[in-house]
Order: sequence, then structure tokens, then C-alpha cells
Amino acid sequence: MTTLLSGYRLGALTLPNRVVMAPMTRARATADGLATASMATYYAQRATAGLIVTEGVQPSLIGQSNPATPGLHTQEQADSWRQVTDAVHANGGRIFAQLMHGGRVSHPDTTGHRPVGPSAVPATGEVFTPTGPQPAPVPRALETHEIAGHAGSYAQAARLGVAAGFDGVELHGANGYLISQFLSSNANLRTDGYGGTIAGRIRFAVEAAAATADAIGPDRTGIRLSPGGTFWGVREDDVPELYTALLAELAALDLAYVHVEATADEPTLLALRRAWPGTYIVNPTLPMGPKQTDRAAADHWLGLGADLVSFGRAFLSNPDLVERLRTGAPIAPVDESTLYGGGDAGYLTYPAHQYAA
Repeated sequence: MTTLLSGYRLGALTLPNRVVMAPMTRARATADGLATASMATYYAQRATAGLIVTEGVQPSLIGQSNPATPGLHTQEQADSWRQVTDAVHANGGRIFAQLMHGGRVSHPDTTGHRPVGPSAVPATGEVFTPTGPQPAPVPRALETHEIAGHAGSYAQAARLGVAAGFDGVELHGANGYLISQFLSSNANLRTDGYGGTIAGRIRFAVEAAAATADAIGPDRTGIRLSPGGTFWGVREDDVPELYTALLAELAALDLAYVHVEATADEPTLLALRRAWPGTYIVNPTLPMGPKQTDRAAADHWLGLGADLVSFGRAFLSNPDLVERLRTGAPIAPVDESTLYGGGDAGYLTYPAHQYAA
């Protein structure tokens, strides 16, 4: 019988349980995108997860979305990650880097560059900058000849990441960032081979995944998706057809996994489960929504055919989440005022559960 705490084989990795730590922005890297000793401690504290997926890591400077987020596009950045991967492995864990190109969800005050996107359509809302939130700027539409370079940036970052000790990478294809923008009906107004039809809109995602799989191996390459999600103002008019076509192309690459968010209804996510022949990770609750993933939601999705289940906010305030799920201990609440930036308070200071004598 499949249970949350039973083992699972993911490529060359043997996971001791089916609990995945979902990627979550914490904005505690240095100004030049270096990982820190505190980040090493943070991830090592959570190494009992079957798999850790890091916060979003920019694969290029222009791909940076938020200030104080880590990068993987220079050798110095890659070297800084070694302390993180070594600490996680020393504690018996496994860790993938999430590669996140923000596309239009960025600002010149953060990167020194005008953001780029599939079309000159701004994101909805305000973006974070070093001086506080500002309206999302109008991005520069990528020229056709530039697109391959941005797809290739994921692959180059993946090479640096694996050399720095990561067990693999996850492409951030969700939540309104660059891959998601290409999938979108309203952020992507292109009339060349990267827009218009479903085949055109999925092309960038497939090319980024193919380049990454070629660089480090498909068994080390996953992708996260938010079918029907509306983050940063994106819209997808034809979710079942779009994602069925995308998964068919990705299946031919034999990727390690697809990681889907509960941004579509359950029948749609079940249809995508049936369409995907490989490992299927489900994040059962809407990111930053009113509910957090709990044991009941995880068991529900395992019963529906998910292979692994990702937990987000519960991992922030419960470094021993796997043990709490095993014993039924209470899940500590998170202090949302310390989610982004700042020091170690609300980052390294959450204790393990204390059992009464």
C-alpha cells in the first residue's frame, strides 16, 4: 500500500518518503546572488524530506525577479551553493535547485535591465524592488533569434548546479514567470513559431526542458506547472488541451517528474495524471492561498495516483515536518512577517516539536 511515509525511487535517487519540500522564496541571499551559511543551515534542517526543491534560483541576471534571491549563472554563485548541497547531503537529504526566470515579472531597479517577455505586455500588480514594491514595467518583447538563448540559460544553470552538488533541477514553468508567460493566452501575443497555436505556446517550455535534459540528464530534470493559474495576470483559455499537448512533448524527453499545483480543478489534474507516464508530484493547495497542505490532503492525492506530495508553508515553521506527519504532532503556524528577507529570525529559529515527558 502506498503511504506518505513509504519510499520511492526517483531516477537514481531513493527517497525515504514521499514528502517533497516545495520551492518557496525566502530572499536571504546576498545582493549578488550568493547562497549563504544561513541558507545551508535552513535547508539542512529540512533534510528529512524525501526531496527538497529550493527557492527559485535565477539562471541569468535578466531572469532575476526579486531582490536578494540566489543565482546560478556565475561560477562564484555556483561555488556558494556547495555549502548548501554538502549540508543537505551530510544530513541524509536530496536537493533539486528550482530554476526560475522571471521574464516580465522583474524591474530595472533589481537587475539593471529592462525585463523581457514573449510580448510587450506588463504583468498585473506591483513587483518587488530594492526600494519597495513598484508597478510592473512593460517588458521588451523577445526577438525570435533571442529565445533559444533564454531557453539555454536553464541548461547552463543546471550544469553549474549539478557541478555544485545538486541532485537535479526543477524548471519553474508555473506562477506567471517566463515559461508560464509563453504558455499564456494573454501574455503571449506572438505571431511567430512561439505563439498563437498551442504548439507555438508550448514550444519554449519544451525547448528549455530539452536543453536542460540534454545538459544534465532527463532523470535529473523536473518541471513545475500551474495549469489554469492566474498569477501576475496570466490567463490560459484552453487548459486541458494546452497541458495535454505539453505533457505529450515532455513525456518524450523522459523527465524525472512533473510537479503540478492545484490551480485547476481535480478532474483536470486527474486527467493530467493519466496523460503523464512518469512521476507525478502534486501540491494540493493553492500557493499562498488560505489553506496549507496537511496529511489528509496528501493522503487524498496519493489515493488518486500522485506519486509524491509537496508541502509549502508547513515546512517553513516545521523543520521536522516529516516526523510531525509520522506521529500526528501539531503543525506549528508560520510567522508571515518573516517570510521574505531579514535575518535568521523566522528562518532558522523554528524548533522541532517538544514531546511532553
